[in-house]
Amino acid sequence: MKSAVETLNPTRVRLTVEVPFEELKDSLDAAYKKINQQVTVKGFRKGKIPARVIDQRFGRGAVLEEAVNDALPKFYTEAVNEAEIDVLGQPEVDITELKDGETLNFTAEVDVRPALEIPDYSGIEVEVDAVEVTDEDIEKSVEQLRERFASTSPVERAAEDGDVVTIDLEAKVDGEVLEDGIASGVSYTIGSGELLDGIDDAVKGLEAGGEATFTSELKGGSAAGKEAEVSVKVTQVAARELPELDDDFAQLASEFDTLEELKADSRKRLENMKQYDQATQAQERVLEKLLELVEVPVPEKLLEDEINTRKHNLEHHQLGQMGLTLDKYLEIQGKTAEEFETETREAAVKGIKTQFVLDELVKQEKLNVNQEELTEHLMRRAASSGMSPDQFAQAVVEGGQVPLLVGEVARGKALAVVVEAATVKDTNGEIVDLEDEEDEAAEATEEATAEAATEDAPAEDAAAGEKTEG
Repeated sequence: MKSAVETLNPTRVRLTVEVPFEELKDSLDAAYKKINQQVTVKGFRKGKIPARVIDQRFGRGAVLEEAVNDALPKFYTEAVNEAEIDVLGQPEVDITELKDGETLNFTAEVDVRPALEIPDYSGIEVEVDAVEVTDEDIEKSVEQLRERFASTSPVERAAEDGDVVTIDLEAKVDGEVLEDGIASGVSYTIGSGELLDGIDDAVKGLEAGGEATFTSELKGGSAAGKEAEVSVKVTQVAARELPELDDDFAQLASEFDTLEELKADSRKRLENMKQYDQATQAQERVLEKLLELVEVPVPEKLLEDEINTRKHNLEHHQLGQMGLTLDKYLEIQGKTAEEFETETREAAVKGIKTQFVLDELVKQEKLNVNQEELTEHLMRRAASSGMSPDQFAQAVVEGGQVPLLVGEVARGKALAVVVEAATVKDTNGEIVDLEDEEDEAAEATEEATAEAATEDAPAEDAAAGEKTEG
């Protein structure tokens, strides 16, 4: 077999392959064997039909077609390996010449990972938010905890902001009561915004037994997104009573003996959260700067596949679970279809560029992923997916997704190398040392790069190196 490579553009090549006919022998033998098992010829046992009879009865062309279909993936893979190119996705194959007994010639056009030059990134500088926890932050945190331990008691007065009302609801659309539009004994805190728009104004001022009607757009159910006439009846009004902020509350709500100890713990937790946010912010901003330094051509076919995947996931998974259509989502977001298309394309381009650049860094820095790192990443991904580690691991293995997870970890390590080399300052002008948050930074990096490149996207599949299929 002889092959040659022609570069069509920075992200696409054409392979020209010439195969001597004798190299098709194994595939021809396999073709005759397969056809033997599929057909019946009078006078011959099944599987024992001579090749010449098959040629006479069914045509040599059918055998050649079967043999070529069997052989093409193997010869294509050999040509790819011989040329040492990193292909993305599936090739477009064209058989240019097939002469029985002489030769098989074909071309294969395929997208390839572009050759990238990573410049010196040690001069990258970014600014992140300073880690500052104020007394107001602590008071807010303690107040939220206090809200969780509030008690309620029925009152005989009109409902006010903050009260917990028990209500019955009935929703009508076009004058018809919806099958799933009736609910009884619903507990609702006025002002929480957890139910329908307009319900707060409707129930405020009502005592137990009071009724009101209002119009609201339904957020879920069979008529999600439609305007409905909603009738509400208050069956009980209860006032919320907050516990006193003292040592007794600290003992009730935590493992601490005093309120001061509880506040000190709240300060520490808030500082840890802000340090994590700071580490995440550093990853994102360093990545942005890194992408600005590298010229990254993006294969158009890969980009279109990525855009379509993002749209599909949004429409059929995320919005579908919320009972929203894409049009309704855009209306809520205040975006036009053109703005959505532009944003989706920009996000897809960034995801592909991120993957290409970080993968190149993995090779340049000779980074490897060990079993412990992969296991830790798997545990985090399992937690974010709502699955147990065993369930997630099984799904990953069965879906052949292990290389994708390895890629995510490796890219996270690559970005961590760049962050370590960068200068990170906070808004107070102080140098930020992210080493103290090494674990948090690693997790933030992997999540950031996984999100940027998107999970289960065509770019991810291409990165796995699909070189074995024709």
